[in-house]
Amino acid sequence: MQPEENKMSTKPTLVVLAAGMGSRYGGLKQIDPVGPNGEVVLDYSVYDAIQAGFGDVVFIIRKDIEKDFREVMEPHFEGRIPIRYAFQGLEDLPEGFSLPEGRTKPWGTGHAMLVAREQVSGPFAVLNADDFYGRSAFQQIHDKLVELDGQPGKNCMVGFELPKTLSEFGAVSRGICATDDNGYLKQIQECHQVERLEDGSYSATFEGEPKELNGSEVVSMNFWGYNPDVFDRLETSFKKFLSNLDNPEKGEFYIPILMDEMINEGWGSCEVMSSQDQWMGVTFPDDKPAVQAGIRALIEQGIYPESLWG
Repeated sequence: MQPEENKMSTKPTLVVLAAGMGSRYGGLKQIDPVGPNGEVVLDYSVYDAIQAGFGDVVFIIRKDIEKDFREVMEPHFEGRIPIRYAFQGLEDLPEGFSLPEGRTKPWGTGHAMLVAREQVSGPFAVLNADDFYGRSAFQQIHDKLVELDGQPGKNCMVGFELPKTLSEFGAVSRGICATDDNGYLKQIQECHQVERLEDGSYSATFEGEPKELNGSEVVSMNFWGYNPDVFDRLETSFKKFLSNLDNPEKGEFYIPILMDEMINEGWGSCEVMSSQDQWMGVTFPDDKPAVQAGIRALIEQGIYPESLWG
């Protein structure tokens, strides 16, 4: 296999955000096994992407985790789907900007997506490496990307029902999506301390104030679909972020920042699709057994084989 071959696929590309260490989780959760034969969450995402019709995968990682990542993941994809890499580094900044003194924190998901620019030439989906999205979510976004191919400014996302994205072991942050009458994104509110209470109600905060939720909300779990023209807008948005950086040591540039500017400035649209699948993730260490049980149930339903790669 030649994983860094520069030939681009005519099918949609899957871009995987895999540079984060997962501080709350306590380790490199991207390569922590959850399947019965050592499969990691990312294995199931790539498997679902292949089944849906994606043509290749670009992994966004850091140089310091490259060796471990390659050793674990590359043998799984041998002969199944072409893979390439892009590397997220603190000093990878637009011309005219420099790394702030004392900065050690990564620049965020928006910056990670930007470093994939040279590896992507057609429509692509971008997602988190450590989130389990489910088979139908991949098919939804693949089919929509095929439909939107070659239409600048046309984007999409797959959201999930709020109750299907919560952890039993702690509060989480979720991007609450509001749509217009035609199903297009009009606002994302990044809410924190989101959790289900013992009485079945939900609590959250938005900008430090209590936020009322009823459980019917669709939330973003960072599963976006784009045409490649988005990279020009993404770079402009990142430069604006850097020029107005309030916290040079910790401020992060998230994909929803790009989406808010897209909506507010009217340069593009984002169609919101809602998946009925159960999202699964390992935000906290105690989440891992639940993910393992969820995958086991899907295997028993015949959705995945016992040994994913045979």
